[in-house]
Amino acid sequence: MTTDRTGTATSTGTRPRVGAGLSTHEDGREAARAALNAALGALGGRPADLVLLFVSPQHEDVQRAIIDIASDRVEGATVLGCSAGGVIGGRREIEDAPAVAAWAASLPGIDVQPFRLTFQREGDHAIVEGLEDLPSPAEQPVIIMLADPFSFPADVLLDHLNDSAAGLPIVGGMASGGLEAGRNSLFFNDEILRDGAVGAILTGGGMSTVVSQGCRPVGQTYAVTRAEQNVLFELGGLPAMMRIEELYAEASERDQLLIRRGLHVGSAITETKPELGRGDFLIRNVVGVDRDSGAIAISDLVEVGRTVQFQVRDAESAREDLRVVLERERTARPTDIAGALLFSCNGRGSALFGQPDHDINALRRAFGDVPVAGFFAAGEIGPVAGKNFLHGFTASILLIRGE
Repeated sequence: MTTDRTGTATSTGTRPRVGAGLSTHEDGREAARAALNAALGALGGRPADLVLLFVSPQHEDVQRAIIDIASDRVEGATVLGCSAGGVIGGRREIEDAPAVAAWAASLPGIDVQPFRLTFQREGDHAIVEGLEDLPSPAEQPVIIMLADPFSFPADVLLDHLNDSAAGLPIVGGMASGGLEAGRNSLFFNDEILRDGAVGAILTGGGMSTVVSQGCRPVGQTYAVTRAEQNVLFELGGLPAMMRIEELYAEASERDQLLIRRGLHVGSAITETKPELGRGDFLIRNVVGVDRDSGAIAISDLVEVGRTVQFQVRDAESAREDLRVVLERERTARPTDIAGALLFSCNGRGSALFGQPDHDINALRRAFGDVPVAGFFAAGEIGPVAGKNFLHGFTASILLIRGE
């Protein structure tokens, strides 16, 4: 058995205090006990207000026992979590192996309101129930949300909330590890759910979010001059494929390789900034081309008049992007970090970087020896330029500050 432990970044009873732990014990019950001991032990005897658990598929048969162990240990706290193809905790990222990660927080001055969401369709209408009373911006809220990718269209809810609750940041991820409907698990206090979404609304300030989309812009920006739904016909008055051919001809040998491996399109989220840069674009995949018409299809809707820029992704670009956005956050808000939740795409990790523990190490380099836990998600939720989106290949992070 190996167990990673982290300390706490705060020391007074009036500031948030966070602990995280991870265990790779082959017995899921023992792994849960060890991870919880590490997370709760860092609270210095203070009761936990919020606990999150992330459990690998290898422990699916003892999930009930794991939840019972947690409920007995943290009576009165909100308990959330999910199944995870890979779990993150302490100083490690465990991929495709048995593990349990636990994260616990004592949050004085922060209110924790848990919720459970259900989804159903009635004709052309999508109905999400369970999130009726939303806080005002004055309460400095953040939402943590975990959802099942097979039964809950998170993007539908996010689009609605971007319109009805502008400026309300949402961070989290889609449960992973289950490859078919009904195989993922969501944890909601002492319940194990197989569909919908769970989460908590945190109000009271001292929290911020960071999203790294892991791409690097190439070439110049273009206005979309002809488009239908997710198909881009013309960029800057010329066929979209012609713009790609121009980009390729002018690119370096390395960028040409990345373009061949997979090109992305960044769609500007706001057109009001005089100069667009990193963090101002929503990254989407190029999913198809039509050489006869010169059109390309991307994995999202794009309106005529929107500004776009092509993007490439590789390990080096992803490293740079995460480093830059974390450094920007550290510089903009130079206060102590009590702890963090990390939701990383299951396409990152060793598959992208060629080595384990990249994202958690980057976070710890930026903020020091802070307690971190999370999981590798089948889709990450996080805000970009003030709007919430469902991402891929992204690292989405919630920071709890010790202000």
